[in-house]
Amino acid sequence: MLNWDHIFATRSSRMRASEIRELLKLLERPDIISFAGGIPDPALFPDQEFKAAYADIFSGDQVTAALQYSVSEGYKPLREWLKGEMEKIGVACTADNIFITSGSQQALDYLGKLFLSPKDTALVSWPTYLGALQAFNAYEPNYDQLTLGNRTPESYKATAENLGGEVKFAYLSADFCNPTGETVDRATRERLLKLAEELDIAIIEDAAYQSLRYDGEAVPPILALEIAEKGSIEDTRTIYCGSFSKTLAPGLRVGFVVANMPVIRKLVLMKQAADLHSSSINQIAIAHVAERHFDAQVAKIRAAYSARRDAMLKALATYMPAGTTWTKPEGGMFIWVTLPEGLDGAELLARSVETEKVAFVPGQAFFADRSGTNTLRLSFSCANEQMIDEGIKRLGRLIGGAMAAAA
Repeated sequence: MLNWDHIFATRSSRMRASEIRELLKLLERPDIISFAGGIPDPALFPDQEFKAAYADIFSGDQVTAALQYSVSEGYKPLREWLKGEMEKIGVACTADNIFITSGSQQALDYLGKLFLSPKDTALVSWPTYLGALQAFNAYEPNYDQLTLGNRTPESYKATAENLGGEVKFAYLSADFCNPTGETVDRATRERLLKLAEELDIAIIEDAAYQSLRYDGEAVPPILALEIAEKGSIEDTRTIYCGSFSKTLAPGLRVGFVVANMPVIRKLVLMKQAADLHSSSINQIAIAHVAERHFDAQVAKIRAAYSARRDAMLKALATYMPAGTTWTKPEGGMFIWVTLPEGLDGAELLARSVETEKVAFVPGQAFFADRSGTNTLRLSFSCANEQMIDEGIKRLGRLIGGAMAAAA
């Protein structure tokens, strides 16, 4: 057989399969209770609304535009609607500051390509979103842990220089982040803005879950705080990435970036070289549904996911053995569990699927340095309250047995 290894670019050696994508295959097994895939519940999709939207498109004057090539920036009416939504959360911008992508994952790939040269450093949280690591890995960066405590800007610079590059950006999900479900408070967001100024780097704010708040007080986006400080989006260094995947429908692959014009112009050039533009018909359909039904759809999924979060937190308190801890998110889709040192989440998963028929994601996948072996991520979005109670009961039994065996 032909050996491709010497033909592939060196960057290909950093591409890894997603543990989460592989675990999604378990959703096809009816005997498995899955807390693995951080995906929306398809039973909550606005399918009738999309059916009506596509019917309107094909029965009206928009059908030609829907089936034709379009501009790389994205469908203008959708960007105008997003402009209004961004203003509601404190981000004053124009439609030209908004760029449509094929899901927010494409935005992360483009931003990695835009900022990272080989050996440059990306600052990420420990743990962080696995998809971000996958997107950035192809551009051969180094990673450093984003901490906003006592660490000085000079130490970040020195570490990056010792690794042969520069610090280019800080990446984080500030609201109900994947995987921990935690939210960054306002004071920490402000400290991050100060650090970015001192390092002269970009901030990539991944806001995929921003709409999914169930309780607590909303915190302004980092971009909103920076605009309030500087007066204009054109003077900001924060790049906001959003998505319709968690609110309307992930299969249509419509995401967006909100940023200053120098960044937007570069992203447009990248899209022209990559896929010309995101699907015209899907952008138009998203615009139809968003303009008419977005608030009602968000209210519906908030009610459902909030009840499931509460059920999982109650089950964890009931069934988890002493010595385990977990986050208590105010929104999103995830709860992060920390086990006693010495337990391995990957080993537990293998045993759990075999003996307890429960799936989750081992936490190690979310650490740039592959640490965090004694952690795991649970998603409550696709299981009803009864499944959650039974699944956590089984998982608690498994973890308790592993702790006893290790004692």
